[in-house]
Parts: sequence; C-alpha cells; structure tokens
Amino acid sequence: MNKLSSLGWAVSLTALLAAVMCVCGTSRLLLADEAADAPVAISNELAGDSDSGSAASEAAETAALTDVDALWTCLAAFLVFFMQAGFAMVETGFTRAKNACNILMKNTMDFAIGSIVFWMIGFGLMFGASDGWFGRTNFFYNAPDNFHWAFLIFQTVFCATAATIVSGAMAERTKFVAYLIYSVVISAIIYPIYGAWAWGGLGDGGGWLEGGDGSVLERIAGVGAAFHDFAGSTVVHSVGGWCALAGALVIGPRLGKYGKDGRINAIPGHNIPLAALGVFVLWLGWFGFNPGSTTAVKGGDFAFIAVTTNLAAAAGAIGAMVTSWALFKKPDVSFTLNGALAGLVAITAGCDALSPAFALLTGLLAGALVVVSVLFFDRIRIDDPVGAISVHGVCGLWGTLAVGLFATEGGLLTTGSVTQLLAQIVGVSAAFLWAFPTALVLFLAIKATVGLRVSEQEEIEGLDVHEHGMHAYPPSLVAEGAPGVPTGAAVLNAATAPAVPKAVYEG
Repeated sequence: MNKLSSLGWAVSLTALLAAVMCVCGTSRLLLADEAADAPVAISNELAGDSDSGSAASEAAETAALTDVDALWTCLAAFLVFFMQAGFAMVETGFTRAKNACNILMKNTMDFAIGSIVFWMIGFGLMFGASDGWFGRTNFFYNAPDNFHWAFLIFQTVFCATAATIVSGAMAERTKFVAYLIYSVVISAIIYPIYGAWAWGGLGDGGGWLEGGDGSVLERIAGVGAAFHDFAGSTVVHSVGGWCALAGALVIGPRLGKYGKDGRINAIPGHNIPLAALGVFVLWLGWFGFNPGSTTAVKGGDFAFIAVTTNLAAAAGAIGAMVTSWALFKKPDVSFTLNGALAGLVAITAGCDALSPAFALLTGLLAGALVVVSVLFFDRIRIDDPVGAISVHGVCGLWGTLAVGLFATEGGLLTTGSVTQLLAQIVGVSAAFLWAFPTALVLFLAIKATVGLRVSEQEEIEGLDVHEHGMHAYPPSLVAEGAPGVPTGAAVLNAATAPAVPKAVYEG
C-alpha cells in the first residue's frame, strides 16, 4: 500500500513537471516570434514616458518654485511690517515723554488705515492696467493665486513705510485727526501714483519711468534707459520725505525751537536707548525690504543684496559718527543712529546694481550727508524732530543718483555712460515735483478746514493728555526739567534762554 501510494505521487509529480515544461516552451516560442518587434515597442514607450515625465517634472518644479517665492515674499513682508515697530521706537525715543502715546498711535493708525485704503484704491492705481500714468483696474484687489496675494501684502507694507515717514517730521505739534486724513491721502493717491510711474510694470501696467525705446521717458526727456530704483530709495523714501518736508513747512516749528535772534535751541529726545533699539529693528527689517524685493529665490540674488545693504548701513553709521565728531568734538549718538538709517535708505535703489565697494561708498557718503542736511534744515528754520526729511528725502535722492554714478552696468564712473544718470535725474525730479506740491496742497487744505496744529497749551502740556487722555509713563516721570528741555513758560520765552553748545546739539 505504501509502495503504491509512493508510485502515485511520483506519477503525479512527473505529469506536473511535463505540463510546466510544455507551457514554458510555448512561452519561449511566443517570445521568440515577438522578439523582432520588441525594441521598437519599448523605444516608443520609453520616449512617451520621457516626454510626459519631463513635462510633469518641469510643471512640478515651477509650481514648487512659485510656492517658495510666495513664502519668501511673505517672510520679507513680515520683516518690513516689523519696521513699523522700529519707526515707532525711533520717533518716540527722539521726542519728549509727554508725546509718546501720540507717536505710537500715529504709527499704529497709518498702518491700519493704509492697509485698507491701499487694498481698496492704492494697489489698483499702482499696479492696474494703465497707459503709463496710473492704473485703472485691480481696485478692491482679488488676487488670482497665492503668489499675487504675497505680492499684495509685500506692497502694502511698503506703502505703510512711505506713510509713516511724515510722523517724525511733524511730531509733537500735529492734531491727531489731521494726521489720519493725511494717512488716507498718501496711501490711496500720492504714493501709488508715483509708484505706478516707476514700478507699474511689476503688475498689469507699465510706468512711464520704466523707459525703453519709444517710451514716454524717451519722448519727454530723450532718455532711452529705464529709471532704476530697485527697492524704493525714491519711490518709498523720498516720496515720504518730500511729503514730510511739505508738512513741516506748513505746520511750522515746535514752540521754543528757534529763538528770535536766530539761535537754535536743542530739544533732546527722552529715550536714546529706545531710539537705538528702533534703529536695530529697522536695520533687521531692511533685510526684508531690499532682498525681499527680488520676490524670488531662484536667481533672485537676495544674498548679494543682503551684503550690499549691510555694508551701506555700517558705512553710514561710521560716516555720520566721524562727521559729527569733527563738527561737535564729540561722536554724537543720535547722528550716528540716523547715519545707519541714511546708509540703508541710500542703498535701497541700487542694492542689486552696485558692487560691494560702491555700496559701502554710497552708505558712507549718505552718513556724512545726513548730518549736513539736518544742520541745513535747522539753519533755514524747518523743524524736523527726528531728521526724517534728511534721512529719507535727501538720502533717498542721493542713493537714487548713486545708481547713475556707480552701477556696474551703465554707471557714469564705471562705464563712462551718462544715460543712466540722466534717467535717475528725471526720476528723482518727477518724485519731488509730484509729492511735494501735492502734499503741500493737502496740508494747506487740512490747515484751512479741520486744523493742522494743536493749541499752545496742548503743545506745552503734551499731546498724550490732550489728544489721548493718558500718559505713556507715570506722571511723575513725564517732566521736562532736564537741561536744555524747555517747559511751561520757558517754552514761550526760549529766545531769552542761553544758546545750546554745539557739543550737545541734537538737530
């Protein structure tokens, strides 16, 4: 029985193996018959897979880069937004304790108001479809994709920077409601329209300053080169600075700033450490302001731009320190801090176009220039408590012209060509001729209607109490008994006070 069982298993196994061999032989024959056609079929299949794979890979890479660019642009916008804190610190520190709340409120509200009106109106005027002068679309902007939302928030914080510059120049004597009205107009009209001339091509338009053969710039000024302002030395800073100049002229100086005999009385700020912290915050924010203006990671040169930006800021601080040291026999802290800001403002136009060495030179000269400019405006009795006109208006103008002098491609001193310099001259001239008269009319209109300046009593006792009903510090600390700081009747009779030595001159 066991033998028969074993024999049965052996027969079954043999039959199974024979069947497998038969099938395998048939399969080999079939493969042999099809072997001639196989290379062609495989080749065609691989070619199809390669084309579809390459297209899919390129599409995936493009989508990924777009998302990365949107992320980078948003992160840069967040850094620029943080500059609002820096401006608030600088302006508060350079002014008196009795006006600290007012400074903080103005810096808060110009961003809040500016964000809304720029989205509603300003963005469309700046980046809508246009004939080179201002946009006519994109109002109440609804972006088509994630990157365009990133572009909107980035441009919004730029607008806020231009708006807040005026706050410092008109500090300690401006009605709060008047400042709110100004914030609406600069965010909705003044800044966006000039921005459309210089940067409209970044959106759906194309500004007349962007140049090219047959452009309006060429027809008006005979200049074929495009005006170059990479991140806004003129578009943002000079526009804000010239508005600040108009405001300071219309509102007049603070009580006690200038004596009847022509003497200049220093009114020092109450917290230089706070101002210094603000400068460092602004310095950090500028790494979003300039490198972020690439709005791209791949091929955007943002690391190079970060280096030129930093070199200019450092050189600006040194230039201002040396200049103030030579003039006043002491290295002045407030001028040195403003020198760093002057270098940052100046390099903003050409941070992508200047070599590191020329970026350093641009910042160094800006640092010296800001000291001279502050002294000049004081000599002609234009009171600017924080030096905003000099830092942003004058040094923004200088930095924009520096592109025409020092640019690696097209600079007068690097290539011998004057074309780019001419384009820069046209651009800075257009900025002044647009922003200054428009802001002057605006401030005169505000003065004639709701009023621009607070009363003498309100100015003497402080805007914090009269405009906002509170102190920034305990009332016992809000005093003006320090040397050189006028108070009460001394403010109204400052002409009889002793002259302030140059060594402690604060501009």
